[in-house]
Amino acid sequence: MQLSILDWGIVLIFFIVSILIGVKTSKSASAGADDFFLSGRKMPWWLLGVSMVATTFAADTPGLVTDIVRKGGVYGNWEWWAMLLTGMLTVFFYAKLWRRTKITTDLEFYELRYSGKAASFLRGFRAIYLGVVFNVITMAGVCLAGNKIGHVLFGLEPYQTLLIAGTVTVIYSSLGGLKSVLLTDFFQFMIAMIGSVWATVYIVNLPEIGGMSGLLSHELVQDKLSFFPDFSDKDLVSSMLIIPLAVQWWSTWYPGAEPGGGGYIAQRMLAAKDEKNATWAVLFFNFAHYALRPWPWIIVGLASLVVFPTLDSLQVAFPNLAPEYIKHDLAYSAMLTFLPVGLLGIVATSLIAAFMSTLSTQLNWGASYIVNDVYKRFINKSSSPKQDVRLGRITTAVLMIMAGFLSLIFENAKEVFNLMLLIGAGTGSLFILRWFWNRVNPYSEIAAMVISFVYALFFFTNEKLDEPWFEITHHEKLLWGVFITTFGWIAVTLLTKPVSKQTLEKFEKAVFYDKDGNYDKFENFGYKIAGFFVASVGVYGALFGIGNAVYGDALLSLTCFAVFGICLAFLIAVRKKIV
Repeated sequence: MQLSILDWGIVLIFFIVSILIGVKTSKSASAGADDFFLSGRKMPWWLLGVSMVATTFAADTPGLVTDIVRKGGVYGNWEWWAMLLTGMLTVFFYAKLWRRTKITTDLEFYELRYSGKAASFLRGFRAIYLGVVFNVITMAGVCLAGNKIGHVLFGLEPYQTLLIAGTVTVIYSSLGGLKSVLLTDFFQFMIAMIGSVWATVYIVNLPEIGGMSGLLSHELVQDKLSFFPDFSDKDLVSSMLIIPLAVQWWSTWYPGAEPGGGGYIAQRMLAAKDEKNATWAVLFFNFAHYALRPWPWIIVGLASLVVFPTLDSLQVAFPNLAPEYIKHDLAYSAMLTFLPVGLLGIVATSLIAAFMSTLSTQLNWGASYIVNDVYKRFINKSSSPKQDVRLGRITTAVLMIMAGFLSLIFENAKEVFNLMLLIGAGTGSLFILRWFWNRVNPYSEIAAMVISFVYALFFFTNEKLDEPWFEITHHEKLLWGVFITTFGWIAVTLLTKPVSKQTLEKFEKAVFYDKDGNYDKFENFGYKIAGFFVASVGVYGALFGIGNAVYGDALLSLTCFAVFGICLAFLIAVRKKIV
C-alpha cells in the first residue's frame, strides 16, 4: 500500500523528534558510564514505569497477541497474563533490594552475592550470554515484526526497514544513553497508545466488521471470546491455565518478567531516585502492561478473523510477501491497511515507536553489560569515562547489526516467544531463592544457565528439521525443561561448596538493612505476601473489567472494577508496610 504525503510527514516528524532528544541529552550522558547507563540514578517512578511499559510494547507484541487470539482465542493470552505474578513478586519483595545494592548493572550482583573466580567468571560469561546472545534473539524477534510491518505498510524490503528504523534508533540511543531512551520512551508510548486505540475503534466500525455487535456475533469470532478455556477439556485447561499459573510464572526467565527482577527492569530500578520510586515504578508497569494495553490488540486480532479468516487469505492479500512470513501474526499489520490517510500515519508511527522503544532499551541494556561487566571488569579496569561511553556507542551499533541479520531466520513472533521461554525454563526458582537461600552459589547459576540453554537449543534444532526426530507440545517441553533444569541446579548446589560466611555477611549488609541501619530481611513479610496476592487480583480485576465492558456486560464489568477498587484501597491502607 502507499502512504500519503501527510502520513509520511507524521513519520518523518517522529524520527526528527527522536533524534533531537538524543542530541539534547548527549552532553549529560557523556559524563561517564553511570550517567550513560543509569541517568545519574535520579529518575522518578512515573518516567521509569512508562519506560518499562513502552519497552514491553514491542513491534512484535500486537502480532503475538493476534497470533494467540486467532489460533486459540482470548484465553490463550494466559500464557503471558500469568507473568503478572512474576512482576508482582518483584514489586513487593525485590524492587527495594535491587535499589539498595547501588550497582550499575544487575550482573554486578554476582560479585556481591558470591566470591572468587567462579563469581567473576559467572559475571563475565552471563554478560555475553544475556547482553549478546539472549539480547540479540530478543531484538531479532522485534526486528522480524518490524520487517513485516515495513512490508505491509510501506512496501519496504526487510533490509530497508532495518536500515532506516535501526539507524535512527542507534543514533539517539548511542547519543543520549538511558536518559535519551527514557524520554523517547515516554514520547513513543503516548503515540503508541493513541495509535492502537484509535485504530481499533476505526477497524471495529468498518462495514466488513459492523461494529462491536457485529464482531461479537460473527460465527468465526464467537468461540474465541472466552477469558478462560473450556473447563471440560482437561488438557486445554492444563496447558492454557494451570501450567502458566502454577508453574510458568515462577520457573521461567523472560525479558521484562524475570522472577526476582533483572535485565532492563533491574536497570530501571537501579536508575530510580530511591527505593520507593523503584517499587512504584514496577507496580505501575505491571498495572499498565497487563490491565490497560491488551484489549486493543485482542479486538483487532478478533476482527482480523472476519477479514482474513485463513493464512491463504493473507497470502492472496500480500502476494509479494515471502511465504515463510505468512503467519497469523501478520494479520495485525494487514488490518491496518484499511486505515484512512492521517490515521494511517499516526498508527504507522505508533508501531515504529513500539519498534524503536524496545530496541533502544535492549541496545542500551546490552551495551551496559559489555562495558561494565566485560570491558571495565576484565579488559581495562582503569578505563576513562570517555572510553566507556565510546565503547557503549560502538557496542550499540554492533548489537543492532547482529539482531538485524538474525531476524531474517525467524518466521513468526510466537516462535520467538516460545524459544525465549524454553531458554529460561527452570532458572526462575534460582533467581527467586538466591536472595534468601544462603546455600545457592555461583555453580548453581552456571548449571542452570547451561542446562536450560542446551535443552532449548536441542528442541529448537529439532523443530527446524524437515523431518523432526519426535513431536512434543510446547507445554510438555516447558514442563520437562523446568524439571530438568531445576533438578540440575539444585543438585549442583548441594554437591558444591557454599559461599563464604564473610561474603554472605557483606551481601546481607548491603541489601537487608534499611537507611536507618535496621535489619529487615523478613520484616512485614506477611503484609508483603498479602500485597502480592491483592495487587495481582486487583490488576486481573481491571483487565477483566475492561474486557467485560468491551463485550457489553455492564454488571460483570462493574463487579470486576469493584474488586479492583477494593484491592487498591487495601494497598493504599498498608502502603507503609509493603514499600
